[in-house]
This record gives sequence, structure tokens and C-alpha cells, in this order.
Amino acid sequence: MNILVLGSGGREHALAWKIAQSPLVEKVYIASGNGGSSEVGENLPIDPNDHTAVIAAVKERDIELVVVGPDDLLAGGIVDALHAENILAFGPTKAAAEVEWSKAYAKGIMKEAGIPTAASETFTDFDSAVAYVKEQTLPIVVKASGLALGKGVTIAYTHQEAEDALKECFVDAKFGTSGNEVVIEEFMSGLEFSTHAICAGTKALMFPSSQDHKRIFDNDEGPNTGGMGVVAPLAQVSSEVMDQVRDEIVLPLLSALEKKGRPFSGLLYPGIMLTTDGPKVIEFNARFGDPETQAYMRLLDSDIVPVLLASAKGDLKDVFLSWGTDSVACVSMASGGYPGSYEKGKVITGLTDAEEGSVVVFHAGTKRDRDDILTNGGRVLNVTATGETLSMALDAAYAGVKKISFEGAQYRSDIGQKAL
Repeated sequence: MNILVLGSGGREHALAWKIAQSPLVEKVYIASGNGGSSEVGENLPIDPNDHTAVIAAVKERDIELVVVGPDDLLAGGIVDALHAENILAFGPTKAAAEVEWSKAYAKGIMKEAGIPTAASETFTDFDSAVAYVKEQTLPIVVKASGLALGKGVTIAYTHQEAEDALKECFVDAKFGTSGNEVVIEEFMSGLEFSTHAICAGTKALMFPSSQDHKRIFDNDEGPNTGGMGVVAPLAQVSSEVMDQVRDEIVLPLLSALEKKGRPFSGLLYPGIMLTTDGPKVIEFNARFGDPETQAYMRLLDSDIVPVLLASAKGDLKDVFLSWGTDSVACVSMASGGYPGSYEKGKVITGLTDAEEGSVVVFHAGTKRDRDDILTNGGRVLNVTATGETLSMALDAAYAGVKKISFEGAQYRSDIGQKAL
């Protein structure tokens, strides 16, 4: 069959790379893709937000499954538009995906379903939110309720920091309409990790644990990014804890959404804090993580396509996921200045040399210009490697990073150190 992956980042390159390995697949298309995805499939020069263009491309090329990558496409109702044309799509409907595009909605449904999470209140005006914050113990967490590219969260250690974060949302409109509603919640401490689950209705196939690194600089300093690296699985997260995540978080959420007439098919990605009281939800995402996907695709032994198809059809009973026993590390290389302003169009060298041993480089913000690969985004490359131990995987990934260069390149040198 022919499959279309929607998106242009590292997540989409990794998904296309894995899908292309399936004996069920004749051709992979990526819209709009990047400089690396063109090596595993054909990039289509269409805007994935343009529903009409996507549907036309599907029909012209006999595409039988569309795999949706980014969160904004789900929030924009692309799956609903595809369903209306009887096109199979992997990903939740707009209504089901509200667990990601509205943190306020997610908090409400967690409260109803008894899913463990931080205590919180939701606000739609600046003055009420500031008054509330002044009465709370510190630190406290301020979150733009809507989608903000992973950057709408502030952990405030003073009341002034909390007020500044609220001002960014309500007054400065830093996050656009995503900041019109704000969730303020208690600060949770513990081990932060995440997982993924491919879902259909009330059933779920769980992935191993993983740990993302959100801040731009070493030692978790500087502003939040979309993710500067990830390791998996985590030795600190036992199989018992993963069972708790499935039984107390993932499955209850799926049941609650089903009861609300919003059955969830696609990828559910809970961010988890392992507290002294057990695992609690930080937030839900309704799509593959980035850069978690780049790591997970390296660990997945089985064919992903039957599972994507089964989820899209709403029934997981005859499919499975099989995971390797290695560890995996992924290190993101970013443009100078990211997550602030940065320049594009820098020539990247060393990509072929980097892919030695277990190293695979997934492209994120790149484009192809004749024989050159150029930077074309904030996060540029994801250098992944596997190893018998996490330490071996990290050594291999960083050896790959050191062979790649472009002007202004930056990356964290401490990915995985907490897990070690």
C-alpha cells in the first residue's frame, strides 16, 4: 500500500523511516517532509494544514492510510476531514484530541475520571489569576491551556515570576489564543518521564518509558524547547509503575472519552511525574512525541504498519508491538539562538560520516538544495544510537554528533545523565 505521513519534523522522518521498512508498504509520501525524509520516501510540496490539498493528494496517489504527526493538524480537524472522505487516518478526531489542545479540558476529564494529577484551577482573566497565585505556596506552575509548541509552561519560584508568566499569556498574548485560558497547578516533584500508547477505543498497546530534556542548556537551564534529547527505557521506572500508568491513567482516560462520545484512536502520550504517591499526569499529548518518536522507532522490533492500520480501523485485537532489549539515546542539534530567533540556510556537513555503527540521524529542520543539506528550522537534527547499555548508546550518539557541523550548531552535552 501507499502511506502518507503529514508533517515536516524529526518525528515524521522517523515514522517514515520505520513505515518504509514494512513489507506491506510500496511507497511512503511525506507532506511536506524535510531534507532527510526524501531519502525514505517522496516529499510532497503541499501544506498539511490544507485539508483540500491533502485529500486531493491522497486520491491522486491511491494512498490507503494517512499518519498524522503534529498536534496543530489534529486540533485543526484533519482526521475529521479525512474521515468525511472515507480515508483511513491514524490519529484522533478533533474532539478526542482536545485532551492535548486544551489543558483545561484535560484537567476536567482527569478530575471526573479520578486520574491522578496535580491540583489545579483554570482562569480566563489576568486579575483573577494573579489574585489566586498570591495565595498559593511556591513553586507553582503556570500553563497556557492551548498549544504552544512545548513552550507555554512556567515553573514560578516567586510570585513575581508567576505574575510575569500570566502577563505573557493574558496581556502580551505571547502564545496567541492559546494563552487566553490558563491552568495554574501545584508543583509536583519526583522523577519525570513519559510513555506512549497506540490506542483504539478502550484498548491500548504500551511503549517503554522514556525521558525528554526540555530546556535548551545543560543542567536543565534556560528556556523550554520542543525537546533537546531523549533516552529510553528508564531503569528507574519499574514494570509495576508502567502497569500503574496503563491501569490508572491511560485506560481510565480512554474509557472516559468513550463515555463522552469522543472515542480515542491514535497515539496517546502522557507526561508523568513519579511522585512519592505514585505516578501522576503532568499533561496529555494526542500524538507521537518529538523527539521521543525518534528514539522509539529505533527500539521497535516489530512492523509498525499493522498496528497503525488497526488503530485507524478502531480495533487492536489482532496486533502487537515487540520491543528490543537495547537502550537508545537521541541528541538534538539546534540552530544558534534557538528557541529564540535564529538564522536558516547554514550548510550541514558530516552527515554520512556520523552514521556509523548504530547511529541513525533523523532530520528535523533541514532542506535539500541540490547536493547540500541546509538548516531550515530551530531543531535541525536528531542523532540517535542504540547500545546494550544506556551509557553505550549515549557514547555512540555523541560520537555521531561530533562528526556533524553547521554554523551556530548547539546541543546539550548532558542528555541522559539523570537516567544514568
